[in-house]
Amino acid sequence: MSAGTLADMAAHGGFEGPSDLHLHSVHSDGTQSPQDVVRAAHRHGLRTIALTDHDTTSGWVEAAEATTALGMTFLPGMELSARHEWRSIHLLAYLIDPDDADLRAETERIRLDRLSRAERIVAAIGRDYPLTWEDVVAQTTDGATVGRPHIADALVARGVVADRSQAFEGILHPREGYYLPHDAPDPFTAVDLVVGAGGVPIIAHPVPSGRGRMIPVPAIEQLIARGLAGFEIDHRENTAAGKAVLREIAARHDLIVTGSSDYHGAGKPNVPGENTTSDEMVARIIERGTGTVPVYA
Repeated sequence: MSAGTLADMAAHGGFEGPSDLHLHSVHSDGTQSPQDVVRAAHRHGLRTIALTDHDTTSGWVEAAEATTALGMTFLPGMELSARHEWRSIHLLAYLIDPDDADLRAETERIRLDRLSRAERIVAAIGRDYPLTWEDVVAQTTDGATVGRPHIADALVARGVVADRSQAFEGILHPREGYYLPHDAPDPFTAVDLVVGAGGVPIIAHPVPSGRGRMIPVPAIEQLIARGLAGFEIDHRENTAAGKAVLREIAARHDLIVTGSSDYHGAGKPNVPGENTTSDEMVARIIERGTGTVPVYA
């Protein structure tokens, strides 16, 4: 495994070609190991990938070794949880220092709260359906960030639902009464933490369908002033109208614009490389990040 400067990578063609900067493994809510995630990306013709598990960097070494073996480039990343009023906000954090004390403390707090929240959700569901905490634990790996997708997988294993989609459209939908929010920092604090750790913060799937789910524009402007680097605009969950608004903001502030699959293995229908990020934008992320470096073959 080796790491290099932007100039080295350019000389080696390190980040040229299709890039997907949003993929998940079993270290959070994906269904594949980091190695298998990388292999799936390689089969779909990707040249550069980022593993962005929720609130953890524990899959980085495995992913870096797999990308090196396949002649690919790896951008270390993470998807940091945040909350703005009632909105769940996810912040893609690229090239952070994984040992930054403030960021590590916050992600540990988030993971512990996710665990407590999951236990409470399972206890409530278990009063109405055949589901136990042991069922959920059986669907996780050591050190994984436990969340609702693992509960969905446990419901599938129990035969209560057919797949994750049915779980989220039914039992795990907020209207069913089992949903509980998990604690997370506001997006302003989240951006400060990522920037403080030398990272490049990009809002993931920032304009999903549903009235009012986009962060209000004045708040976005404040986030940009604090160091928000850009938006993941090309994502299957974003609305056309929302993307148009964010493209105008991005152009006005010269922000980074990315496109990604948000691949979760069998957990979602998303396919590696269904949306990609241009070489120019990958280069800008690499130039801006100071917390760690890309890994290339």
